[in-house]
Amino acid sequence: MFTSAKRIKEKTGQFGRGRFEYLQALVTEFQDTHKQESKEQILANLANFAYDPINYDYLRQLNVVDLFIDMLAESNDKLVQFGIGGLCNLCLDKENRDIIMANDGLALITNCLSSENEETVINAISTLYFLVCPATKSKLLMESIIQSMESYALSSNTRIGNLAQIFLQDHCHTTAPNEGNTNK
Repeated sequence: MFTSAKRIKEKTGQFGRGRFEYLQALVTEFQDTHKQESKEQILANLANFAYDPINYDYLRQLNVVDLFIDMLAESNDKLVQFGIGGLCNLCLDKENRDIIMANDGLALITNCLSSENEETVINAISTLYFLVCPATKSKLLMESIIQSMESYALSSNTRIGNLAQIFLQDHCHTTAPNEGNTNK
């Protein structure tokens, strides 16, 4: 659910911690903790905050977009999952899209397509879908991504198959061959 500045102020009260301060505390806690489970939980919380456009400026100020990108190179599957989930939640914004594209996000997002984690693959396909615009189309619609989408369009996993089909239909004006399903 999207939030307004007025609603945030009502929730936090006159002396409550503001949204920026709360997000800053989360980022600091993420950086300071050494417990993987705590990092996962904090990153999941940040990814949830990335859903609401009212938080975009705060998240950019705190370099959370870069943090999400960095998590895609982690060996911990949960950190990768929450990192790509966070990117998926905020990538429709032009400034966030520009940060992702400028900071090697495309290569790391593309790597997520080969994940064993279903949610990671779904968020990677969705993020790639949302990143396509006239300014990025030539970078995003490269052969390797199209081939991945064609392969996933044949997946026995309905969620993944449907997302890949939509990607191909909307951005490539094609669909995958109507062959048997693969087990991707």
